[in-house]
Amino acid sequence: MSQTPESAKPSQPRRIPRELIFGNPEKAAPRISPDGTKLAFLAEDEGVLNIWAGPLEGAAKPVTRDRGRGIRSYFWSGDSRTLLYVQDKDGDENWHLYRADWEGGASVDLTPFAGVQAQIIGTHPDFPQDALIGLNRRDARVHDVYRLNVASGAMDLVEQNPGDVIGWLPDVRFDLRCARAVKPDGGGELRVKDGAGTPWRTFLSWGPDDAVGAHGFAPSNDALYVESSLDSDATQLWEMSLDGKSRRLLASCAGADVSGILVHPTKFNVQACAFEKERLVWRPIGGDVGPDFEALAKALEGDAHLASRDDADGRWIVSCISDRRPASYYRYNRSTREAAFLFSTRPALESYALSPMRPVEIEARDGLKLTAYLTVPVGAEPHKLPLVLHVHGGPWARDSWGFHPEIQWLANQGYAVLQVNFRGSAGFGKRFLHAGDREWGARMQDDLTDAVFWAVREGIADKNRVAIYGASYGGYAALCGAAFTPDLYRCAVDIVGPSNLATLIKSVPPYWEPLRRVFDLRVGSLETEPEFLESRSPLFFADKIQMPMLIAQGANDPRVKVAESESIVSALRAKGKEVEYLLFPDEGHGFARPENRLKFYEACEKFLARHLGRE
Repeated sequence: MSQTPESAKPSQPRRIPRELIFGNPEKAAPRISPDGTKLAFLAEDEGVLNIWAGPLEGAAKPVTRDRGRGIRSYFWSGDSRTLLYVQDKDGDENWHLYRADWEGGASVDLTPFAGVQAQIIGTHPDFPQDALIGLNRRDARVHDVYRLNVASGAMDLVEQNPGDVIGWLPDVRFDLRCARAVKPDGGGELRVKDGAGTPWRTFLSWGPDDAVGAHGFAPSNDALYVESSLDSDATQLWEMSLDGKSRRLLASCAGADVSGILVHPTKFNVQACAFEKERLVWRPIGGDVGPDFEALAKALEGDAHLASRDDADGRWIVSCISDRRPASYYRYNRSTREAAFLFSTRPALESYALSPMRPVEIEARDGLKLTAYLTVPVGAEPHKLPLVLHVHGGPWARDSWGFHPEIQWLANQGYAVLQVNFRGSAGFGKRFLHAGDREWGARMQDDLTDAVFWAVREGIADKNRVAIYGASYGGYAALCGAAFTPDLYRCAVDIVGPSNLATLIKSVPPYWEPLRRVFDLRVGSLETEPEFLESRSPLFFADKIQMPMLIAQGANDPRVKVAESESIVSALRAKGKEVEYLLFPDEGHGFARPENRLKFYEACEKFLARHLGRE
């Protein structure tokens, strides 16, 4: 295995330039072509992330010419010549699907419909020119299914959405035979067809407290790989026959939901299942890839993620995730079980000493155990440090171990950083998830408060120098921290966070409409509980905010509209409170353009230094 050169080994801690952390990566997201002869990746072309491609052993060149926010998601078509990618306009999330040839030329917009969002449903190795896509062209609330010829751009309607389907799945012959729908009570059901042309029927049904999803059809085409919590707290992976006569448990892990599965690209058998509690763990199924994960565990200093592979399943592109190195990629040969270093996403960072991230367990005031991650500046003693409580978004998501640009940036400036999987976070089973129902701004916020108390009690944090920081739900939590626990924090940073839960729910994108009942159950009902939502909305408690605030927003955000930030900014300024506001006119739910990221982080760095005493 190729090693990182001696010149790239960490030196003594020194200040890392923001550009090295928040600028575009040098290279990222490598993808091997299905025939195994070509490699594509993302890299800058005239300062913007574009797709580059070339022979597996040769030089690459840019094959797209995006000059906006850059390309971040793409994949190879089955013909190993065509690259497909999605792009929106300035963050509006109306994704269009584009085609580019690996040898270059102008990209082609395959879904040139204004105000329409394209979703990728699937491709198939036996139909290299086709893709199944979802479009909300007929009804903005739901996606119908089309079969698209990526060479000609011609598309045919395959299935019209009945109004409640939020996910579709083709079988091993590329026929659409599984759908995931939501029910009026907030639960859901899996619907299947017994064959192409047969009617839909209910296969599985569940209530709002459970989680069920299909990951694909088994090679026999008469069974599904199903992730389910119907018989357990955490989701388990099952193989279930469509006739309901048999089912087989394939993988489970106490306290951790299924976080991903590995399915052979042409044989369609499930090969491994991933679980994540503190760290990512792969459980091989059937013995096919067990020796490969053992080899990778020995070769890589971090957690292995399979990023791409050829159709023969002989060549893998593997990402190595570590807490003290930027993501790096390796070419792995299954026949020799050798991993060769491909590239680091940010090689200039390899010469800096990065800070370790340590999993910790924190007990909330009601005894609930919270999985958290503590990062202490490299070389510093964990004693009375200024602390940044970094709150994840979602909230039905989670924090994970590994390299995190914001965490390393904060630690490099001398702050301890604490990330908490508060109740309502995903991945830890249904009891933990639903412990957060109707607890926005309440017990979910108490968990964050208790985490700060823990850090102070352990002697890690200086109680007088604590900041709360987050984006999306994390931004909401930052506003709640400022409004509901004004004596706990010295300052707060809110990025695209909602300030008024009623207007948040009222203004969600139309394609979230089928999930409205989930918001009713997990957040609160807009129709019947406006007072309850108001009681959990920081906007109505702006008079209690005393601490300095930094608020940043994308003008085109379709999830958290610009009014959410501007309302709280106006309320604070009307009362003479200290608030710094950054509005980015060409961004959405997050900041994709490097120049905007750098502007924000420069302002944030100065803000935190001023109020946490690091100037």
